[in-house]
Amino acid sequence: MKAPALPTGRRLLSWAVGIVLLTALIWWVVHFLSPMPPRTLVMSTGAPDGAYHRFGQRYREILQADGITLELRPSSGGIENLRRLNEGTASVGFVQGGTGPLAADADAPTESTPLRSLATVAFEPVWIFTHTIDVSKGLGALKGKRIAIGVAGSGNAKVVNELLSVYGVGAGGDGRQGATDGTIFVNEGGMTAAALLRGHQVDAVIIVAAPQSLAVQSLLSDAAMHLASLDHVEGLARRFPYFQSVSLKRGSVDPARDLPSRDIELLATTANLVVRDELHPALAYLLLEAARQVHRRPTVINRADDFPNPKATDFPLASEADRYFKNGRPFLQSYLPFWVASYVQRLILLIVPLVAILVPVARVLPELIAWRRHSRLYRRYGELKFLEQDMGSHTLSDEDRQKARERLDQIEEEIIQAKFPLDFADRVYTLRQHVDYVRAQLNKPAGGGTA
Repeated sequence: MKAPALPTGRRLLSWAVGIVLLTALIWWVVHFLSPMPPRTLVMSTGAPDGAYHRFGQRYREILQADGITLELRPSSGGIENLRRLNEGTASVGFVQGGTGPLAADADAPTESTPLRSLATVAFEPVWIFTHTIDVSKGLGALKGKRIAIGVAGSGNAKVVNELLSVYGVGAGGDGRQGATDGTIFVNEGGMTAAALLRGHQVDAVIIVAAPQSLAVQSLLSDAAMHLASLDHVEGLARRFPYFQSVSLKRGSVDPARDLPSRDIELLATTANLVVRDELHPALAYLLLEAARQVHRRPTVINRADDFPNPKATDFPLASEADRYFKNGRPFLQSYLPFWVASYVQRLILLIVPLVAILVPVARVLPELIAWRRHSRLYRRYGELKFLEQDMGSHTLSDEDRQKARERLDQIEEEIIQAKFPLDFADRVYTLRQHVDYVRAQLNKPAGGGTA
């Protein structure tokens, strides 16, 4: 028996098309469905002496352990962070409560913003420090005073202006140049504002920040500073939906010195950890785990494990955050180093579609192969039947007989060259016997056979 023939051009084309399709599938999975996470991430934080920047420094340490470089970019606060996130110059940042679309409309469509909240990570109370001014009955007591309201354009200045305007303080004013009621707004914040208050260069400082802020900690520990407790906290919280009331308990700052000497009622918003919606999912989970490590500890205004949480976010909650708070870390990241987990996840995403394709193909393929083998045999039988019918329909000339013999030889050669499994052997031999039978009929003298 001769050696099997080389694959035909059609077979080669089929293999080439299959390889191209498989390569395209792998490329699509690798580049779009499961690209590797970048090794550098840009975070917009806040003032270098503020709580946001301190949070960012701790995030950077945690992410560095997993091989991710977190580039910190200080800013004037939440408003500038929000601008950077919208422009795409930062991928993650801290944004003050009350600035996102959901703060004004809980049903705002998610398509209206490319930003997503991973979590709320801290309370940001409105800290009102003075020397002796009593503002418990309302901020109207600050009318005509010099007030440090935060850096111009910052979230701090925005919130303070809104609060003061409710009491008619500074109405019609233009910042440093003074308001129509004689109030002067000083656009300083953080430790600079604290120093101005201690030096009696301003009458009040209003800081919207987490208790971890250096300026807040400095002023809280200074017994000479008076921290206002507002009687209107609940009313203001209803007027401004992004606010809620929190309580700074007596002695929580320094029990030995009885600081504060009474419970202080404070307005508070929350800090949102916000990302762009195209952030790699693996990095979203990594940031959430970092947030848990950084913000789960208790402070003077919240208990342990109050933060991070998915409640009262100003932006639509990221899908990764929703899964994280329901189910915890992804399975692979819980048991494998970050980059190993990323590689394994990509491998799984490559294998799953291949298995989804190959399993049904593996079920159908044997039937297709059997059908093709049967069809090859049946086609030869059909040709033999046609030859027999042609021989019986008229008297063959010598030329017709020669052509028929050549075709029989060709059919026999194709049968010999074809690959058939052992269970087809009986049908192959029967076919070859039929070929011999037709050949014998052709070899009979004209007029003496089955013609």
